[in-house]
Amino acid sequence: MDLDVFVTAHRAEWDRLEQLLGRGRRLTGAEADELVALYQRASTHLSLIQSSTPDPMLTGRLTQLVARARATVTGARKAGWRDAARFFTEGFPAAVYRSRRWWIPTALISTAVGVLLGWWIATHPEVQGAIAAPEDLKALTKPGGGYETYYSSNPAGSFAAQVWTNNAQAAAVCLVLGAFLGIPVLWILFVNMLNLGTGIGLMASAGRLDVFLGLILPHGLLELTAVFVAAGTGLRLGWTVVDPGPRTRRAALAEQGRAALGMAIGLAVVLFVSGLIEGFVTPSGLPTWARVTIGVAAEVLFLTYVYVLGGRAARAGEAGDVEAADQTASLPTAA
Repeated sequence: MDLDVFVTAHRAEWDRLEQLLGRGRRLTGAEADELVALYQRASTHLSLIQSSTPDPMLTGRLTQLVARARATVTGARKAGWRDAARFFTEGFPAAVYRSRRWWIPTALISTAVGVLLGWWIATHPEVQGAIAAPEDLKALTKPGGGYETYYSSNPAGSFAAQVWTNNAQAAAVCLVLGAFLGIPVLWILFVNMLNLGTGIGLMASAGRLDVFLGLILPHGLLELTAVFVAAGTGLRLGWTVVDPGPRTRRAALAEQGRAALGMAIGLAVVLFVSGLIEGFVTPSGLPTWARVTIGVAAEVLFLTYVYVLGGRAARAGEAGDVEAADQTASLPTAA
């Protein structure tokens, strides 16, 4: 497509649309009909330019023009409680459910890596010596040592907030940077599993693995599941860059990216719950079996939420994307 010829042929329509938008609510019936028709044409023009000859300046102008026209035609829509309820009962669980083929293998492989690292550290004293001096390792693993006092070293409220902030940032990085072929996601997963494996290995070498698991499982099950979901979704986003399927790469990334950003909000809530457990339950005086039961119950509730509500919404066609009215106009890809 010759861009100059295309612009010359349609510039008058865009200028007319901009003129009508400038009149606000002072449109006659005929002018309102004309605005709708010009809006539909401009949306088609924008899609054609994006798919064939993307020009940053022209695309920016048409995107702004189409957005203004859409707001005028459909009216301003404010998010309300109904939107929030729909997101948490349909959109978010459906997005997690649809990504299960990515985050479940991610969880299994990552957990296996963490366990193998823990075994390697526990069975190789020279590796333990490379981590820290013997007296420092003893201070970490002894009764009342660093691993045990870590969860009670700060007031529960501030500790929970700090944990939530750190984990939410890690999940957001996985979701946002997944488009870079998943490399940042793999690094974040490795660092998390290295930390987990180090704790397993050092406490196992001291004969106190049961204490470590009693500390990590109450909050770690839900926390790591949220991280695995974010990582799996980020890897899926990275794979979309390589293989967008029948859609254009731009359209595929837009759809997956919008769903990923929505998942960031939902996972922030999940990580908030795990942060509360880590701040108030893990360091509490409850017996180990009670603390672990709370962690297992939180994990089972989340998985049930995903597979029951998310599965039902996904089978009904929900993909976790924004509503059609809020999506960028696009044309079908030719077969």
